[in-house]
Amino acid sequence: MVSVIIPTLNAEIYIDDLLSSLKGQSVKCEIIIVDSSSLDKTASIAASGNAKTVTVRQEDFNHGKARNIGVQEATGDIVVFLTQDALPFDKRCLENLLKPLESSGIVASYGRQMPRSDASPVECFARLFNYDDKPMIKGRGELSNLGIKTFFFSNACSAIKTKEFKELGGFPENIVMFEDLIFAAKAILKGYKIAYVPEAKVFHSHNFSLMQQFHRYLDAGISLRNNAWIFEHATANREGLTFLREEIKYLSANHYFRWIPYAIAESVFKFAGFWFGLHGINPRRATTGVAPTINNA
Repeated sequence: MVSVIIPTLNAEIYIDDLLSSLKGQSVKCEIIIVDSSSLDKTASIAASGNAKTVTVRQEDFNHGKARNIGVQEATGDIVVFLTQDALPFDKRCLENLLKPLESSGIVASYGRQMPRSDASPVECFARLFNYDDKPMIKGRGELSNLGIKTFFFSNACSAIKTKEFKELGGFPENIVMFEDLIFAAKAILKGYKIAYVPEAKVFHSHNFSLMQQFHRYLDAGISLRNNAWIFEHATANREGLTFLREEIKYLSANHYFRWIPYAIAESVFKFAGFWFGLHGINPRRATTGVAPTINNA
């Protein structure tokens, strides 16, 4: 039995297509929606699609907590996590995602994210750079080569063995993001391995503004600052510079010349946000006095 867990918030425009795609998968599954009190038709669409729905208050939402609640409701030996706006590429998406878990040493897997048709050139490159077509098994042995990217793991499309998920304590509930990376780090440091499965593909992309990227990377920096133990095991590399260099090559080769200044500006905003977060500087709290709003998607 496989249980698919999907946190939602006002997901009306996505959820019907996602449920239809899951019903057509080559692997049968139960579907559990953890809904943050949506104000649209998300809950009714989920009910009509025979998905089990658990409702939480928006103010109580937490990326790790919502998924942990879903696992508590799950009956499957494996739990699959999808975001509300991740759409399986084909009917074998789940089947391919689950294949590595047949090995006793692999505790989790994650799939490839493909850009949607409306993705900007910079977003298309980000998906190509972070999710290539080469499968990978990551464990402690990759730390010296990959550094902190050894722990990279995405809940936009992932699968975890339920027994080991619970034994490892589930997802952390005290951070605004990177609950998936923190879980992967704990698993790998315990001797387990994580698989990247490019054959398990979903359409998933966002056209974030510069300020949205700043705030996302601010949250990323804050989350890693609050889990600084990770740096005792893995070093941060110069991935940002490599990303920008390859991005400019991609934009030039595809004649997206007008996007090059934007790509440079986006890299600056990302770096600034991450640096502020990593050094404990949160401009939002300084100006508003409140914690950031967490986006469910």
